Amino acid sequence: MRSSNSPRTSGSARRRVATGATAAFLGLTVALGNGLVSTASAADSATLSGIVLGVGANETQRTVTWYSSADTAQKIQVAPTAQLVNNEFPADAAVFDATGTANIATSGGYNRHATITGLKENTQYSYRVGSEGNWSTAYSFKTQDFEGEYDFLFYGDPQIGSSGNLAKDQAGWQDTVDVSLKANPNAELLVSGGDQVESANNEDHWKSFLAPDGLRQYPWAATIGNHDVGGKAYEQHFTTPNTDRSAPYYDNGNPDGTKSGGDYWYIYKDVLFIDLNSNSYNSANGGGDAAHINYVTDVINKHGNEAKWKVLVYHHAIYSPASHAKDGDNKLRRTDFPTTFSKLGVDLVLQGHDHSYSRSYLIKNGEKANPAEQPGAADVYPGPGGVLYVTANSASGSKYYDITKPDSSGTSGAGNGADPLNPGNYWYNSVQNQEHVRTYVKVQVRNDKLVVENVRSGTCAAPNSEVENGEWCNNTPEGQPVGSLVDKVTVHPYHGDKQDLQVNVPNPAPGEFGWTIDGYNGLVDLGTAKEQNGDHFVAGGKINPILVSDSRRSLAPWSISANVGDFKDADKTFSGSYLGWTPYVLDGGAGAVAGDPVASGYDDQGKGLSDSRGLGSAEQGHPRGSAKLGADLDLKIPDSVTKGGYRATLTITALSS
Repeated sequence: MRSSNSPRTSGSARRRVATGATAAFLGLTVALGNGLVSTASAADSATLSGIVLGVGANETQRTVTWYSSADTAQKIQVAPTAQLVNNEFPADAAVFDATGTANIATSGGYNRHATITGLKENTQYSYRVGSEGNWSTAYSFKTQDFEGEYDFLFYGDPQIGSSGNLAKDQAGWQDTVDVSLKANPNAELLVSGGDQVESANNEDHWKSFLAPDGLRQYPWAATIGNHDVGGKAYEQHFTTPNTDRSAPYYDNGNPDGTKSGGDYWYIYKDVLFIDLNSNSYNSANGGGDAAHINYVTDVINKHGNEAKWKVLVYHHAIYSPASHAKDGDNKLRRTDFPTTFSKLGVDLVLQGHDHSYSRSYLIKNGEKANPAEQPGAADVYPGPGGVLYVTANSASGSKYYDITKPDSSGTSGAGNGADPLNPGNYWYNSVQNQEHVRTYVKVQVRNDKLVVENVRSGTCAAPNSEVENGEWCNNTPEGQPVGSLVDKVTVHPYHGDKQDLQVNVPNPAPGEFGWTIDGYNGLVDLGTAKEQNGDHFVAGGKINPILVSDSRRSLAPWSISANVGDFKDADKTFSGSYLGWTPYVLDGGAGAVAGDPVASGYDDQGKGLSDSRGLGSAEQGHPRGSAKLGADLDLKIPDSVTKGGYRATLTITALSS
């Protein structure tokens, strides 16, 4: 960065150069997939649809996936929104080439995706997809701090189309997205509980699911549900990071089975998220729960120390309150998963599938961790191995499942027996709720706690497909309005018998480079010139010292230079080239080195200080600090110069990288 400073005539106003700023978009790389067949033409007229923003491998990334009607080469164009002029992207906008394949026949067209990398924190970005001359509408998203606390939102089973009325399902889903984002505009992730649609390969269902613009403004962390797994449309619409599609996570080890989904993971700030394809559970073919357990174990062993919290997400709820609680596959998972999750220190498990809300007691090794934990406790303390399981209700209102009754099958493991403290609930659930009202889950990630809230996004009134179709509803707008809480719990981490210390370290201040006149900036009076050798006059003096300070963390080089104009008295003048100087460092610091002496042009027929000359400088890597620079002035002028009182201006310039 450069700063040119004007000469001083009075006072000691500081000249500063703010540092630490960099170009708004640097270091972007292309993360490409495989399989793009490119037949780009000079005029790409492909219709672009189904654009959805996805989560990346970390905070600096986002994925974008879309459909194209034509098999042409396409890309994403991205720039900080502040750089757009009249909604036009700058010429140096970042570009990421897309890859993709042909869609299945029922979807038609082609899919494209790419990963945006190198994002900077606290920046609003705009992006569009397509090709030159055929761009989509531009959308925007905002990054926030890449460290520390944040909120994310979890949505259960929109299952668009399941009510039989696509428009009403879409309206309810749209309303939940709008309501939740209006209430939580700084939420950073939207996490799926699975079953985005009713019919896996019905593109009308997908169009309705993708209708909310919030899905282009906030990253959607997709989860595959049993209604999404019947074909390829799920992975045509969603790109997920670090995805393992080997047989145990993709098709149960059955080469003839449906191949979609896979297990994946990502780290977002202080949370390691692991997302499982719980549709793959057939152990007979090499898949099943044992494979997922191995996957979770491997990811946590490799990456668990990179985050403070561990959150698992999968579709098939193992601790839920409705009819799926007694499904054989879920009861099997209830014996297979919990001990490993407890052993690995998982904090929170987010589930869908049962279209009703529940919050478990803290579960350790398949049993209630603390038999004394009370139903609906507002604060819970996991202790070693305690895990909280949450099942999300319908986010769209397309389908609700009513709570079912406990039986006599036991109060641990796979059992569905009654809670001794609350016999109407299953033994494992602290809270169960079903009002036939749309809800979503908000999770607040804090340094010392997780706060989980189930929030009403609607009432009994429309849009609410099931209720509009004649189902009962016991919610009232007056008593339980939109935004009211169904449930709230704070999970406090376990510290054992030690004291953990927490400190937040912010980004360091970039510092600054600047200079000022040391003391009063008075007139530098060279006095009355004296005749010398009968052919010229001489005069001398000292500049007012220059105080330089550099607190930049970049330790970038700096320099101070100066040049003088002509000396003038009314219409009389002589050249500034007759002035020379000898710089020196009065007080060392900031790596300051004095500039070279410059002779008066009278001595060497040179340009003296009429050209810019260095007073002092420092190299890259110099220490931070301050220095004081001075210079002895040497003026020699021919004796042909007319008598008078002459003045000139010394212009000082500071340069810093």
